Amino acid sequence: MFTVFLVNHPSSDPGVYLELKYRREAFLFDLGDMQHLPPRQIRKIRYIFVSHTHMDHFIGFDHLLRICLGRNQHISLFGPPGFLANVEGKLGAYTWNLVRNYTTDFALAVTEVHEHRRITRTYCCRSGFVPEKEESSATGPATLVEGEAFVVRAAFLDHSIPCLAFSFEEKTRLNIKKNVLAEMGLPTGAWLTRLKEQILNNEPEETPVRIFWKSEAGRQEETFLPLGLLRNRAVKMTAGQKVCYITDAVWSPPNAARMIDLARGSELLFIEAPFLHEDEATAERKHHLTARQAGRLAALARVKRFCLFHFSPKYKGREDLLQTEALSAFSNREPAGGRSDNPSSEEFV
Repeated sequence: MFTVFLVNHPSSDPGVYLELKYRREAFLFDLGDMQHLPPRQIRKIRYIFVSHTHMDHFIGFDHLLRICLGRNQHISLFGPPGFLANVEGKLGAYTWNLVRNYTTDFALAVTEVHEHRRITRTYCCRSGFVPEKEESSATGPATLVEGEAFVVRAAFLDHSIPCLAFSFEEKTRLNIKKNVLAEMGLPTGAWLTRLKEQILNNEPEETPVRIFWKSEAGRQEETFLPLGLLRNRAVKMTAGQKVCYITDAVWSPPNAARMIDLARGSELLFIEAPFLHEDEATAERKHHLTARQAGRLAALARVKRFCLFHFSPKYKGREDLLQTEALSAFSNREPAGGRSDNPSSEEFV
């Protein structure tokens, strides 16, 4: 289960925040301006995926650094060719003579992704962010991160420079039947996270599951039930949901094929739409999509919903035109006027 939303208004810097419910774990797609993201949410971030390092996609790095310094937080970052030099340039802009006095060690594991290889370096606060522990592997962008319950994939797009697009996909969705829990006299709460982990790990049916809660008097209470009983009665297993993030790509047959393949079957597609199709020449010159192209790609990828972002400032006050054009291409009908109801945020439970 996760919640996902745009960090900023669609006309502002790009960025999508995805948080796993019942876990202190979040993902960030692009590092634009992060001023509107509360520090408590930033501190949950464990993975950051950067499409490319144009300023509007990377200026938030300094804010991230400032919020996380002095905390025992480890973040893995992924970016396109040249990303390691970009990160080292940011880190090298500051003086770190006092960080050895910190009792915690904020650390970054930074991976530069190429078509057929990856390079990872680690940067630790208490060492003054000097690069260390370089590792290289002969793997491309297909699967960047794989956890017990999710997988993050990527694809290279052409923005006159290599630009990464990303998809996040749940492996299996475990839905808790709250009415059944109530019938069994059991509470909801953090214990359900462990229950899901035990199910995904295929632990034996007789494995005891610890169920804990606080009584009305404030005392910690607990009981144990077999995993098989809870799985069979209170859990419904369904296919996981998929979210895709696509930005800064020119319309071309190779780009379109890669975008469609990456986004195929997504529950929600975040896709850039900087220009109306009447400004197609400008979009092509700047290596961006039009709203019509974005809607068409969403249709070809058979996504359920899409969310537009990265609007050009020239459409300030006329953003509804971009929404209408994209929705028309998505539904393959002429615009009927009015604002589309595409979501800017969505919660999946």
